[in-house]
Amino acid sequence: MSRSKNLSEEDRVLWSLVARTATPLEGRAPPILPEAVEAPSQPAPEAPSAASYVPAAKPKTPSVSHVLDRPTLDKLAKGRMPIEARVDLHGMTQDEAYSLLYSFLHRAHAGGLRYVMVITGKGSSSGGDGVLRRSVPAWLSTPAFRPLVSSHDHAARHHGGAGALYVRLRRVRT
Repeated sequence: MSRSKNLSEEDRVLWSLVARTATPLEGRAPPILPEAVEAPSQPAPEAPSAASYVPAAKPKTPSVSHVLDRPTLDKLAKGRMPIEARVDLHGMTQDEAYSLLYSFLHRAHAGGLRYVMVITGKGSSSGGDGVLRRSVPAWLSTPAFRPLVSSHDHAARHHGGAGALYVRLRRVRT
């Protein structure tokens, strides 16, 4: 059985993004890869399209209710409270990142996780703030994410600082 059959759709998309950037070692022929797996052209049916949530100008700062409280932020930063899952959105388009973020948070919430990390990257290579670094906090404050996300805040420096976010998920109602 090949390994690709064990990968989720999210993992296949991530792997194809990474595999396209790899170069073979000197003296070796490039491996023959199966047809490239593309990111789904449409987000999951329950996920609204990312284009409808991309702010036209500078996104609003999150309201006070969306910021993690100081004791929780300190515990996450010092490692006394576990970060139960992570997702890395580096190198993705806004549509790919939105779909992956929504599906990741939906699965994490369904699994009963409380604290996760979203890595956006700093995006300073073009001289300004990164698109995902600006967009992800705005997305987390939209109605599509409200049933999943309780609050969020920038991560501690050793966890990525301004290029990562701590996200507190809402409790699963039973």
